[in-house]
Amino acid sequence: MVAIGLSAGAVARVRFALSCLWEVVASVRVLRDPGEHAIHLPWVNRVRPRLVEAGLVGPNGGLLWQLVPSGPGYLADFLTPPPVGLAPELGAELDVLRATPPGTVRAHLDLYPGARPPVLAALYAEPEDGLRRLADEIAAYWRLALAPGWPRIRALLDAEVFRRARLLAEDGAAGLLNDLHERVRWEGDGLRISQGHCLAPDVPDGTGLVLVPSVFVWPSVLSIAAGDVPQLAYPARGLGTLWECPPAAPDALVAVLGRGRARLLAELDAPRSTTELARRTGLSPAGVSQHLTALRAAGLVVTHRQGRSLLSNRTAVAEALLTAST
Repeated sequence: MVAIGLSAGAVARVRFALSCLWEVVASVRVLRDPGEHAIHLPWVNRVRPRLVEAGLVGPNGGLLWQLVPSGPGYLADFLTPPPVGLAPELGAELDVLRATPPGTVRAHLDLYPGARPPVLAALYAEPEDGLRRLADEIAAYWRLALAPGWPRIRALLDAEVFRRARLLAEDGAAGLLNDLHERVRWEGDGLRISQGHCLAPDVPDGTGLVLVPSVFVWPSVLSIAAGDVPQLAYPARGLGTLWECPPAAPDALVAVLGRGRARLLAELDAPRSTTELARRTGLSPAGVSQHLTALRAAGLVVTHRQGRSLLSNRTAVAEALLTAST
């Protein structure tokens, strides 16, 4: 059991952030032990051959593969520095990774059990060169394994942050923290996490805690301390449908609304941008925008701003229509 003390000031600074690096690290754990992450088997079967061919996973895997253990083993904190902002790009996170002080790299590598494989011994000896190689590996891994599905993953994570923000408004910080995962509980003045291999200290007043919704961390949680700001990565809701084919619009609804608008409603099971809806439906962005305008006027869709994006979601009336027409 890990206990992270949170003062009133620290609770006030709890924030959410998405992280490309967290998804990279957590997805490597999935590839190491896919049987423990069966929900992601469609993704594993699709990407493993190309990653093996590139020498990024498996017996010939490099730094990234050697740094990420299977199961609940220790994971070096420097792999997942605290994200800056709500959703930093991979390039920005890799810049922070490359700038990790050599002493920090060595201190974290000292926590790994057993003898160091040659690639980790080289990283220990020359951290700056090793971090550059690691960043290049991560960028290649991202292109092959995660970039093709990132719009879909990002939409699910955006929906998770939107849902959690509403829960925070309704139930406060305690209600939010108690709803994250069965292994996470807010008790008294501390966050209790039933998870080993976490070196997070108590959080002093003024630092806060970063909550990172993740697709690939399921079914567990990962909690580490990087610098002075602890992080908790937890599974986002809605993973059961992540790798499914897009839903078809019911014929009865198509007859009433037309195929384009009915298809959009079927896709709006989570908040999505116009660009994402165009990609998923094959409609042009202009066509999606026109349909959304009509659906909003009919009370079937609502739209809200999140950062630079406008996200649309279907209303309770639309949910009733979809249920009645299936």
